[in-house]
Amino acid sequence: MKIDIKTKNFKLTPFIEDYVNKKINSLDKFTTGDDFEIEALVEIEKTTFHHKKGQVFKAECHMKLPGKNIMAKSLLEDLYLAINEMKDGLQRQMKEYKNKLISKRKRGARAVKKEIRLSPQARFRKRERIIEEGE
Repeated sequence: MKIDIKTKNFKLTPFIEDYVNKKINSLDKFTTGDDFEIEALVEIEKTTFHHKKGQVFKAECHMKLPGKNIMAKSLLEDLYLAINEMKDGLQRQMKEYKNKLISKRKRGARAVKKEIRLSPQARFRKRERIIEEGE
């Protein structure tokens, strides 16, 4: 997984960078295979609103998956909570994506099985031995 981190209005520390990498890399288990590369663009910024006091952090992530782009955004007063909420949104969307791919594969397998349907006279039985008493 390729992760690009951009910050605005504050400096990116190695601790924050490791934290974001750990959270985004934990989403690797929701991918269906290793045959494709996922790109993630994470933007973290410190914003201020006129009607709110204090700091407000915005965490936003865009992920490019094969056949789909997903995005999650979070605005909270704590940076780490914003990152966690962003990860939860991505996790939910990636679960839906993975389940959709699995159901497509199963649906295709059902269609193939339906086309290869055998005649009703073809029977597959286990051969049973009849053990006679006295042998």
